[in-house]
Amino acid sequence: MAARPPNRSRLTPRLPSLRSLFGKALASPASGTAAGKAVHDYFRQKAHAQGYTLSHSQQRVIDCMAQHATALLGASTKTLPGLYLHGAVGRGKSWLLDGFFRAIPIEQKQRMHFHEFFARLHQGMFTHRDQPDALAFTLDELLSDCRVLCFDEFHVHDIGDAMLITRLFKALFRRGILLLVTSNYPPEGLLPNPLYHARFKPVIDLIHARMQVMEVGGPHDYRSQVRTHAQQVFTQGRYVWPGSLAQRQVLNLPERVSPPLQLAVGTRHLQARHCEDRTIGFTFDALCEHPTAVMDYLELCRRFDHWIIDELPKLADCSIAAQQRFINLIDVLYDQDKHLTLLGQQSLRESLGGDAIDLARTRSRLGQLLEVRALA
Repeated sequence: MAARPPNRSRLTPRLPSLRSLFGKALASPASGTAAGKAVHDYFRQKAHAQGYTLSHSQQRVIDCMAQHATALLGASTKTLPGLYLHGAVGRGKSWLLDGFFRAIPIEQKQRMHFHEFFARLHQGMFTHRDQPDALAFTLDELLSDCRVLCFDEFHVHDIGDAMLITRLFKALFRRGILLLVTSNYPPEGLLPNPLYHARFKPVIDLIHARMQVMEVGGPHDYRSQVRTHAQQVFTQGRYVWPGSLAQRQVLNLPERVSPPLQLAVGTRHLQARHCEDRTIGFTFDALCEHPTAVMDYLELCRRFDHWIIDELPKLADCSIAAQQRFINLIDVLYDQDKHLTLLGQQSLRESLGGDAIDLARTRSRLGQLLEVRALA
């Protein structure tokens, strides 16, 4: 059985236990060999602890990551190619990315969900719009002395974003940053809209020229299996339907009819249904049928740990824009590892129809919630 991706907690760049394994040896040319061994050892020990056997595709990626670590920490001055991992949802891409991030024994590294980085990039470029090169100025601010940058769940659906991503990737490669990316799509599947795909072709060519493209395959979506990782807060959440008064009382959830609360988020106000300590509640309509953005969700995540999202409709009846906002919201809650209680009228399966491109990822993630149905 292939190694199952464990829970993904927020990662910190300091790993004293790993550094203590190598000590001062990391400053010598031999440190490259030690770094490569660290990557292999990390994944072997992680898989063994969980009782899994690494799949062929996972092992290929780990071997490649070990080679990158050896070169990065060794005496070579050769520019390293990046690594682009793609494959269907739940096949272990994020597990591999996070494992490399944890195992590589340097401090000049960052790992971010692509949503979060791109939102910060937009914000920084707006703040520094008077600079001759707002992008370069913002990257200096965001990345500082970063040598390894890990982007989880890279995707492109908007032509405006695509043009900025073109500039971003070129700037990252010029800086000599080792870039590792996961995506549900192979490079050719990015920005699939035929009206714009040709305009994004230069970035696809750049990815192939400057990165190793590897597929992480396998027949199983490990997220859909029985939950065994109690440390991950998101997977301890629940989907409650049909959200009856009796269910709400038993689960201590807000009533369906309650006066809205005006909640300041940045320069705007959102209508919340519930707000108490570190718990926040919204209706689907308030978060997804109005022009909210990833920056709003990230700001709210800094303030609230427990989320209640009420009145989930059938997504198939919603606009593509609303579906995409919901996808973005669940991405942020999953990556920030927040506790979620989601309420709807139908079963989760019935609710998650729709045509938005990334809904498969959302179905996979929400499928980890405990489904609570009212007894007849």
